[in-house]
Amino acid sequence: MASAPPAEGEAPPEPLQPIIVKKITIQEAGHHGGAWKVAYADFVTAMMAFFLLMWLLGATTEDQRKGLADFFTPTLVKIKEKSAGSDGFMNGSSLTDVDNYPNRQGQTGNKSLTIPRSAKGGPMQASGEEKVKEDLKKKLEEEIKEKLERKSEIRHLAKQFRVRVVDTGVRIDLIDDADFSMFALGTTVLVPEAREMIEIVAETLLEKDATLTIRGHTDSLPWRDGVEANNWSLSAGRAEATRQALIQSGLDGDRYTRIEGVAEKEPLIPDDPADPRNRRISILLQ
Repeated sequence: MASAPPAEGEAPPEPLQPIIVKKITIQEAGHHGGAWKVAYADFVTAMMAFFLLMWLLGATTEDQRKGLADFFTPTLVKIKEKSAGSDGFMNGSSLTDVDNYPNRQGQTGNKSLTIPRSAKGGPMQASGEEKVKEDLKKKLEEEIKEKLERKSEIRHLAKQFRVRVVDTGVRIDLIDDADFSMFALGTTVLVPEAREMIEIVAETLLEKDATLTIRGHTDSLPWRDGVEANNWSLSAGRAEATRQALIQSGLDGDRYTRIEGVAEKEPLIPDDPADPRNRRISILLQ
């Protein structure tokens, strides 16, 4: 039906606008979806862990880092009694023997064992035992240093004393060098300064509840032709001379469990067996 013409003086009506329908389709996971968010979150987490590790390394001491390394070292599996031939000849077993661990039926089990290692490279000891050894080592060092300060005539020999923690206890080494020798050349006779060193050791060990092993060491220098002696007898004789000097200084004779001479077979300086520092007396507190 046609519209009526506009009255005089009226504006003509506006033409009708066409109706446009806009259809929008939403597609899920468009433009790679949300996978990038997961990858980015993993990256941020890894970076946070990295910077946390760097902070821990900078905020801890060397001893603390060694303790953490020992804590995360795998523990030694305790072997079950009478397992895999342990009651056989010399209590031995083969890697192919079937053990009696609680495995699945027909499974032979795993014979490989991982022995924990400490930060120093040796078998890891119980933390309580290690603490006792470290405390004893520090106490021995402090007492020896204090006694040396009171004896001005041998104060310069402080470098001849060395205290170490070992697997079987704490060891005191009395060490020769190019400028000092505890014994007269090629003999078991202690020089006067060495006797004073041994007196200091005896006073230090007097109230320590530990048994003692004394071991003598020599260097690898050969003997002169025609001399009826060898490093085995010399090292054993020097260990015995040290024991006698300790007894004379007041250390009870019942404290000693072993006197040993090992000649030049256990050098302190492996790269130079002839080094005078290989000549030493070791006193082990067990």
